[in-house]
Amino acid sequence: MSATNSNGAPKHYPSVTKRVPMPGKATILAMGKAFPSQLIPQECLVEGYFRDTKCDDLAIKEKLERLCKTTTVKTRYTVMSKEILDKYPELATEGSPTIKQRLDIANPAVLEMAMGASIACIKEWGRPAGDITHIVYVSSSEIRLPGGDLYLASQLGLRNDVGRVMLYFLGCYGGVTGLRIAKDIAENNPGSRVLLTTSETTILGFRPPNKERPYDLVGAALFGDGAAAVIIGTDPLTGKESPFLELNYAVQQFLPDTHNVIDGRLSEEGINFKLGRDLPQRIEDNIEEFCKKLMAKAGLKNFNDLFWAVHPGGPAILNRLESTLNLSTEKLDCSRRALMDFGNVSSNTIFYVMEYMKEELKKRGGGEEWGLALAFGPGITFEGILIRSLE
Repeated sequence: MSATNSNGAPKHYPSVTKRVPMPGKATILAMGKAFPSQLIPQECLVEGYFRDTKCDDLAIKEKLERLCKTTTVKTRYTVMSKEILDKYPELATEGSPTIKQRLDIANPAVLEMAMGASIACIKEWGRPAGDITHIVYVSSSEIRLPGGDLYLASQLGLRNDVGRVMLYFLGCYGGVTGLRIAKDIAENNPGSRVLLTTSETTILGFRPPNKERPYDLVGAALFGDGAAAVIIGTDPLTGKESPFLELNYAVQQFLPDTHNVIDGRLSEEGINFKLGRDLPQRIEDNIEEFCKKLMAKAGLKNFNDLFWAVHPGGPAILNRLESTLNLSTEKLDCSRRALMDFGNVSSNTIFYVMEYMKEELKKRGGGEEWGLALAFGPGITFEGILIRSLE
């Protein structure tokens, strides 16, 4: 398991930031991420996937090859390995009841990645883990009681009165939901420091290819594994904490009568997903009004005056967003870069986008003051936060 942040070492910025956080507003104080050890180049995926699942259907193989090119993904990390399939060959057998085996793999793997990301984040923060007052834990990849929040708190050595919130099975918008919850906790509990950790693996959804389940191929071409963590707090301590984003205003909204567009069901074989072809169009039809609702809080009107941290569900969604809002080409570069480097890692991906955005803002000497963090998922649910750069 590897844990990294931007340069692999804690970063402290003793100089005063260009912008001062608003009193009482939640800020992101540190970030960290972690991945399983196995990195898969996209060009190697098809041969390995068909070898491991013992599939010899040439038409399905050609379709997956096309999908792998259109996703724009270049590399992804994965928990799944030859060793796991040798131990659990039933995972590659159509119709086998394997939910117990999948959870035996997923639960510890998700926790291990969550630990790696949290440790990297706390290291960058530079304060003792005992100063964390709350945990928000997000995952659509583990199922157990007690949940990963308790295991994480115990293994990090946090106080036993740390406040815990567990967010299960939200899918791709879960990371921004976690930010919204952490923001509310931080702003309503002065002096609190909230550790938000997200961790995801595709183990529950892994299965052999089948013509009757075309979305399985999309998942095989698009999704990856990993974890991310951030620490949220208000009124940063001068000289001890280094905020870089302010979480100014948050909105969640669902689109009526769209609950079947993204459909996931837990079965004896794991999680089965169905994805409606009209998902990008539904997002396109509603995104402008949603963004304007967030922007109005700061009196913003021009989409190109903002920086954008958008969850890259897939290239089609990013392309539709760019076209609908008439965004300059570079506005979604950080989202496209995260998708290329990690794939869609569900709730975690927004934090990989934000880390790239942090690099860009520092490189440009601050740049735009205001931005939007956006994610979309089952419901169809929109999550958005009006964010302010402190760089």
